Amino acid sequence: MTKVVIIGGGPGGYEAALVGAQLGGEVTLVDSDGIGGSAVLTDCVPSKTLIATSNVMSTMEQASGQGLYSAGGGTDLTHTVFTDLGAVNTRVIHLAEAQSGDIATRLVKEGVRIVRGRGRLDGTHAVVATTEFGEERLEADVILVSTGAHPRVLPDARPDGERILDWTQVYNLTELPEHLIVVGSGVTGAEFANAYDALGVRVTLVSSRDMVLPGEDPDAARVLQDVFERRGITIISRARAVSARREGDGVVVGLEDGREVSGSHVLMAVGSIPNTADMGLEAAGVALDRRGYVTVDKVSRTSARGVYAAGDCTGVFALASVAAMQGRIAMWHALGDAVPQLRQETIASNIFTAPEIATVGVTQKDIDEGRSTADAVTMSLASNARAKMQGFTDGFVKLFCLPITGIIVGGVIVAPTASELIHAVSLAVAQRITVDDFAHAFTVYPSLSGSVAEAARRLHNHGQNATSELTN
Repeated sequence: MTKVVIIGGGPGGYEAALVGAQLGGEVTLVDSDGIGGSAVLTDCVPSKTLIATSNVMSTMEQASGQGLYSAGGGTDLTHTVFTDLGAVNTRVIHLAEAQSGDIATRLVKEGVRIVRGRGRLDGTHAVVATTEFGEERLEADVILVSTGAHPRVLPDARPDGERILDWTQVYNLTELPEHLIVVGSGVTGAEFANAYDALGVRVTLVSSRDMVLPGEDPDAARVLQDVFERRGITIISRARAVSARREGDGVVVGLEDGREVSGSHVLMAVGSIPNTADMGLEAAGVALDRRGYVTVDKVSRTSARGVYAAGDCTGVFALASVAAMQGRIAMWHALGDAVPQLRQETIASNIFTAPEIATVGVTQKDIDEGRSTADAVTMSLASNARAKMQGFTDGFVKLFCLPITGIIVGGVIVAPTASELIHAVSLAVAQRITVDDFAHAFTVYPSLSGSVAEAARRLHNHGQNATSELTN
């Protein structure tokens, strides 16, 4: 029986453990932070639960536009509801813990041994687990490193868990901040800025770039920036935060140009650092890049024979879905099962703002910088019947297809349910479906998915008639 030792119980680790057990391996999972990892305990599950609550408040805010008011008073529904952040965060934490427990229960049921402790490599055929009972040496034929990453900390802006926070600490709050400063306008910063604004908090977003979400589709980022500004979020662009200090009952954030921003709390969302230090990786021959990420190939192999890696510690994509797939691929490959390579061009991702932003495949940047010759069409959702019924106008569908063949190679969807709508485009990209075949499939009327099919119809003749109809 092949002995498999996995370090890290996040999506990459626990999904790998399940596959390893399914294929007959003797699997041991070494975990120090809780089964599910940051994805379940401090990141994806908690943050998206908080966002789901904030979306309810957003719906209440829009209700008057659809003729809904509080009974008797005729006032806007937002004035009849308040946020009990303590209750919200209690639910968030309980839900995350329950999800972690469910995963652990399934692992044990499938025959996976769980060791509570911190693992490090002892060469390429053993892992040493440091537990509360001492050290245990685990012999291994196959090792998977899936240790994730942790929030990056600025030297002069160290989180204290009370006023200066990283994204793992916000769930300790029991009362809404009076004025939340969010440092960082990437995905994490944008999502939390959006959520707390919807919950009724005054939000200031400090961005080092011209626009929020600098790494995303520029049209999508522009829509979100417009939405944020219209909702009253203060955006300080082209400003780099260098410090954060407590002052009285609040905080002061120092900017590189000498300006200072005062608030009640600050959330630092300035990137992450892989958990690869002091693990014996380099001594075992596992190559790391200059930032400390484990270098892997398309089947999750590292440079050391028999050692694989998955998840945020690899720097491939900081997505739970990618970590899980990397972990599965590693086990399929190591244990001799049929294995597909990880195709980064088929990875779908979503930003849980309001509206959501979902992407897959070829990007606008790829086209602008000459890496792709794809044709594109962009359709505003403002004319979509379902969008009108639901009372939103901020959104669009963008599709990319190859010239001549018309094969769909990418897409962007900005809509309240973009995370659900992108699956059809993701499937088209993965299966190399043409715009004509995509457009010939039936959609429901009225539906937002109808606009995705319409975008494909407008790419008929493989982009020769493609036009942009994105409007404000």
